[in-house]
Amino acid sequence: MNKGKTSKQPPPVDNTISEETGQFDLRFVLWRHFCAQNNVPVESLPSQLKDELKDKWEELKASRLRGPTAK
Repeated sequence: MNKGKTSKQPPPVDNTISEETGQFDLRFVLWRHFCAQNNVPVESLPSQLKDELKDKWEELKASRLRGPTAK
């Protein structure tokens, strides 16, 4: 079938909290940073954000957690 073609998409981000990093997991640090800069309560969930802030969060998350995209 498509044996010659390989996917260049990054692996999916695992959504589990590592026992080694716990609250210092990069996702939590990034969320706290985002909340502080945008006056969002840390207890909020990303799904509770308004459209503009949700887009901003997704952009920040994509750039920091998955690395820059190749051009």
